[in-house]
Parts: sequence; structure tokens; C-alpha cells
Amino acid sequence: MLYYLTEFSSQFSFLNVFRYITFRAGGAFMTALLFGFLFGRPLIDMLRLKQGRGQPIRSDGPQSHIVSKAGTPTMGGLLILSALTVATLLWARWDNGFVWLVLFVTLGFGLIGFADDYAKVKRHTVDGVSGRIRLGAGFLIALVAGAWAMHLHPAGLTGMLAFPVFKSLLLPLGPVFLVFGMLVIVGAANAVNLTDGLDGLAIMPVMIAAAAFGIIAYVVGHANFSQYLDVHFVPGTGEITVFVAALIGGGLGFLWYNAPPAAVFMGDTGSLALGGALGAIAVATKHEIVLAVIGGLFVVEALSVIIQVGYYKRTKKRVFLMAPIHHHYEKKGWAEPQIVIRFWIVSLILAVIGLATLKLR
Repeated sequence: MLYYLTEFSSQFSFLNVFRYITFRAGGAFMTALLFGFLFGRPLIDMLRLKQGRGQPIRSDGPQSHIVSKAGTPTMGGLLILSALTVATLLWARWDNGFVWLVLFVTLGFGLIGFADDYAKVKRHTVDGVSGRIRLGAGFLIALVAGAWAMHLHPAGLTGMLAFPVFKSLLLPLGPVFLVFGMLVIVGAANAVNLTDGLDGLAIMPVMIAAAAFGIIAYVVGHANFSQYLDVHFVPGTGEITVFVAALIGGGLGFLWYNAPPAAVFMGDTGSLALGGALGAIAVATKHEIVLAVIGGLFVVEALSVIIQVGYYKRTKKRVFLMAPIHHHYEKKGWAEPQIVIRFWIVSLILAVIGLATLKLR
């Protein structure tokens, strides 16, 4: 919204600063961060009052969680979503389709997560909305988003799958790209959801991945940078950088209260929304494969569950002591902060590797 102050730049030249994505991204970051600091404690107090006993703790999870995490309120993702939405609407251009696309996916998956969290808290059970309904709603949102992205992409890239490192390699998927995009978005949403099992474990890797994709979005949406780095040019994606900055600001505001011991959990409200956002950004920027690298931690968490369930059904034996894999390390005796910080380090390394694909051509 503030971008449109540039219409008065002929009278007030200093308003030209609002034309720059980097300036508005900085403004979005600070707005979301301050929003989190201002409204975090009141929101937590309200959630604690409304929820009473807090988020239900799984009886089949680590036994230490039953005591240490009992009574902690959930739905803290509302703080992140509120902060990033307000900041994005304030600082981003409203005539940019990619901004609305990413916001649509984020808030859509946030609504699914909210319904799931609400059902769990109201019935005080770990079983919320059925998996079929959650997946069905998620694929519906992803279907709209995928079709929307194909409409926004330039003609030469519509329905194409781009590969990192190989600058000229494009695989024409045609209508199949819609299915692929749906799988990327839904897969990312659920992978982040599975990762969110320890205090601070999911939010920092999400912010690291988002920061990496903010750089990618800026480069891909800038004609000169994309030409210099030999990456495909997708006009308009640079504006996603403002959204990413708002996400990081809101995430930091949330982490202030989610750092061990957590005063609030993001819940499915936050994890599904943030995962969906990463998937949508990857589809928008044509970097779906790079998402598997930058978000490699989420991929491993999801694969650990798939492997565990599949192997147990066939052999009645387990590959890991407990899945997702962060619980495996808990069972091995690692302290929670040790797991969380080491997983953060892994996420940072993967983000650097993913960004390196911009230069390795």
C-alpha cells in the first residue's frame, strides 16, 4: 500500500524510496517484528485463557513431553500469520499477482491448520480434522495456486520444469506441471508440519529457507541479475521478497516466545501455513527442485515418517527409535536444545548449498 505514495514523488522526491523492493522489504520486516513483540504476549495470554489445558500431548510420543510441555497453548501461528499479512499488505504492491498468490496459499493452509488445532483443543485430543479432509482441502488450495502460477508465468516458462545447475534445461510438463506444483505445495506444508515437534525446531529452518528464497525471488524477478546469473527471468517475482521479509520478521517475533521452554506452540495453524508458503514461492519462482535442497531438513523429517510407517507395516519392526527423526535423537539421549540447534545448523548449510545453484551453471 505504501508503494503508491510514489504517485506523489513529483512533489516530494523522497517518496521515490518506496519504489525500491529492498527498502520496502526492510519496512515489512520491521513492521512484522514489532507486531510480534507488541501483540505476542496478549495473544498468548488470550490463548491460555481460552484453551485451559493447552495443546494435547501425544501419549505415544516422548514421555518427557507429557510433563514438560503440558499446558502450553497452541495456535501461536496466528501471531506469525497476522504479522506477515499486515506487513505484506502495508509494504507490498497490490497490483502484483505473485504476492496475492503466496498470501492465498499461506492463509488457506493456515485456515486448515486452525480448524485442526481448534478441534484438538476443543475435544482435548490429539485427533483433530481427519487426514482426508486436510489433504483434500490442501490439494484444492494447491490446485488453484498451481493454475494461478501458470497464468502468471511468462509464455516461455508456462508448464516448464526448470533444473538447477543446467541453465538451459527445461522439461515441458504441460498440464502435468499443475499436478507437480500441487504436490510441491502440499508436500512442503506437511513436511514442515511434521518437523514442528520441539521448541523452536521448525520456525528457524523456515526462516532460513524463506531468506534463501527471498534472494532467489529477487534475482529471478530482476532482469539484469537473472541475465548475469543465467537463471530464468520471471517478471514480478521480486515483489515476493517483501512477503519473505514479513515472514522472517513475524517468525522472529514468534521465536521470542517459542524459544525453549516455549510459552506457545505455533500449532498446525503456523506449520501448515509456513510450509505452504515455501512451496508456493518455489512454484512461483520456478525453483521447485531447489526447494528440496534448501528445505532438505523438512524432506528428511517427512521421509523418516514414511520409511518408519512403511517398514513397520511390512515387518512389524522399526527403522528409527521414533519418528519423525528428531524424536529418534531424543530417544538416543540428545537434549532438546542440542537437537534444535544442530538442526538449525544443518538448515543453514542446506540453504547455502541451494543458493550456490544460482551461480553454478
